[in-house]
Amino acid sequence: MSVDEDLVLKARDVHWDWQGLPPHWFGSDPFLTHWANVMNMLLPEGEIWFVKVFRQALPLIRDDRLHEAVTGFIGQEAMHSTSHQSVLEHFDRDGFDTGPFTRQLSWFFEGLLGDRALTGRAERRWLLERVALVAAIEHVTSFLGDWLLNARALDDYGIDPTMLDLFRWHGAEEVEHRSVAFDLFTHLDGGYARRVRTHLLAYPALFFWWIRGLKFLLAIDKETDAKPRLRDWFRRSRKGLMPGPLSVAKAFFTYLRPSYHPSRYGSTDQAVAYLAASPAARAAG
Repeated sequence: MSVDEDLVLKARDVHWDWQGLPPHWFGSDPFLTHWANVMNMLLPEGEIWFVKVFRQALPLIRDDRLHEAVTGFIGQEAMHSTSHQSVLEHFDRDGFDTGPFTRQLSWFFEGLLGDRALTGRAERRWLLERVALVAAIEHVTSFLGDWLLNARALDDYGIDPTMLDLFRWHGAEEVEHRSVAFDLFTHLDGGYARRVRTHLLAYPALFFWWIRGLKFLLAIDKETDAKPRLRDWFRRSRKGLMPGPLSVAKAFFTYLRPSYHPSRYGSTDQAVAYLAASPAARAAG
C-alpha cells in the first residue's frame, strides 16, 4: 500500500456563488467555455458513481491506512459532485437546460455501470471491474488536474475567477488523492489484464461523452453558431488553453506501462499549496 503516510485526505466544505457568471465565462470563447462545461456535466454523475462503488469496496479493505485514504477519497469526490452540480443548477435557473444530457449520463453510470442482480463470485468480479474503471478514470482526472495547476496561460485569458478556482481546487484534490483508486484496485486485484481492459474502455468512453457533451452545449447555446472542430482544439491547445493531443496520447500510453503508479506523476506539494491558497478552500477553513 503506497498512499502517503503523512497525507490525511479530507473533504473541504467549499461553497460557490455563481451570480454574475457570464454565459461565455472562458475568455468570451464559446468553444472553450463549453469544452470546460462538459466537465460540469460529467463530474456530478461520474463522481456519485465513484462514491457508490468505493463504499461497496470499503468492507473488503484489509489495510487500515488504505481504508482511511479511501474514506477521505469518498468525502472529496462527494464534495466535487456537489460543487459542479451547483453550476448546473445555476445554468438551469438561467434557462440553460442541461437535463437532456445529464439524464443520458445517469443512464450510463447507473444503468450500464450500476449494481446488478449478482451474488457470490460474480458480484465480486463486477465490483472489481468497476473499481478498475474508477482507477482508469482517476488517471485521466489527475492528468487534467496536474495540467490545470500548471496551465499558466489560463491566468491571462479573462476566465471568470470563481470558475477557475473551482476547476483548480478540484484539480488540486485530484492530484492530492491520485494514488488512492489505483492503490485500492491493486489491493483488491491488481491484475494487469483487467487494468488494460478497463483503461481501453474508460479512455474512449470519456472522449465520446466529452465530444457528445460539447456538441450538445453548442447546439443549445443561442448566443453562438460555433461547431466542435478538431482544428479548434489544436489551435487552443497551442496557446496552452487546453491539453494538447500529444499530451493526451502520452497520458493514455502511460497507464499501460506495467510499472505505472500514479505517485510518479504530479506533485502533492504543488496540489496542497494551491489548496492552501484557493479562495474557496480558505473560506471553508
